[in-house]
Amino acid sequence: MSKLLQDAVAEFAKLPGVGRRTALRLAMHLLKMDSQEVEQMMQTINRYRQQIRHCQRCNNLSDTDLCPICSNPERDHSTICVVEQVGDLMSIENTRQYRGMYHVLGGVISPMQGVGPSDLKIDLLVDKIKQGGIKEVILAISTSVEGETTLFYIMNRLKQYPEVRVTTIARGIGFGDELEYVDELTITHAMMNRREVE
Repeated sequence: MSKLLQDAVAEFAKLPGVGRRTALRLAMHLLKMDSQEVEQMMQTINRYRQQIRHCQRCNNLSDTDLCPICSNPERDHSTICVVEQVGDLMSIENTRQYRGMYHVLGGVISPMQGVGPSDLKIDLLVDKIKQGGIKEVILAISTSVEGETTLFYIMNRLKQYPEVRVTTIARGIGFGDELEYVDELTITHAMMNRREVE
């Protein structure tokens, strides 16, 4: 294999979720692309890397100080949905069901990986609530052990603001899941969050 091809495959393989086979396919695809397309792709990636920043209010990615969501006066600024990563925000936005604000933590508390509360944007969230005007905080955090730890930590931090309603997204058994294959934590959440049949 060519040294240039090996180097290209090695670089692509550094991306999360990209193994050596996929990296090889991507490298080979670049050779089939028009050179102007490749140049445009490289310029876009370079511009993205140099100009992207975090929104000062919600920690979302933006090319300005405030992301389009935070600068939109038609959004409900009294509700904040707390998510782990920007990808989670995008998933919720894609449903077009939520019209409030967001807060991106930048991860979850994970002592095993050396991530503590101070490594996340929890203080920024608390400062935002301290300023007033927030009626509800929705915690849309994963149901992993780290996610649960983060959820309980934030809930404890927000107890000092009794006027703010703190909720979590519904948790439980997914549509189509077979009960015998569902883990105990998920079943526990499903039992605790049960509702009447209408």
